[in-house]
Amino acid sequence: FEGRTFFMPSSTDIIFFLYLCKVMESLLEYGYIGLFIGAFLAATVFPFSSDVLLVGMLAAGGDPVTTVVVGTLGNWLGGLTSYWVGWLGKLEWLERWFRVKPETIERHRNKVERWGPLLALMTWLPFVGDVFAIVLGFYKAKFLPSALWMFVGKCGRFIVWALVVGAF
Repeated sequence: FEGRTFFMPSSTDIIFFLYLCKVMESLLEYGYIGLFIGAFLAATVFPFSSDVLLVGMLAAGGDPVTTVVVGTLGNWLGGLTSYWVGWLGKLEWLERWFRVKPETIERHRNKVERWGPLLALMTWLPFVGDVFAIVLGFYKAKFLPSALWMFVGKCGRFIVWALVVGAF
């Protein structure tokens, strides 16, 4: 192990992780409403896992179709919220508070213009999916196609999870 660096979580990291687990467990106690709220928050900047909530609901005996529909709608509406947060963003904020260079902003604008709303299909990805939604809004990608591709990606992910856990 000489020369290798290992990540050792701090006690604060562990406490925060346990807290998030408890919050997600508490959300599931509210059934489908808790799933919807958790999936919504997971698609914004809150560090929840909609996948864990969905699998937890299925493991608790939730109806597969209802679970996938509720999880998808919550996650999709959360993603659309992230899109609108990006839409409200200003170029000056990126340059001033985040120290993003204008060349970097222009390079990303070109990528968004090249791929357009199809990038919304990637909003299902853990961690970076929220960033895709915000960036699409920031660069004013067409809303309806972006919303459609976002829905397809998020719904597809939840269907795959339901199939993986044998719910269908």
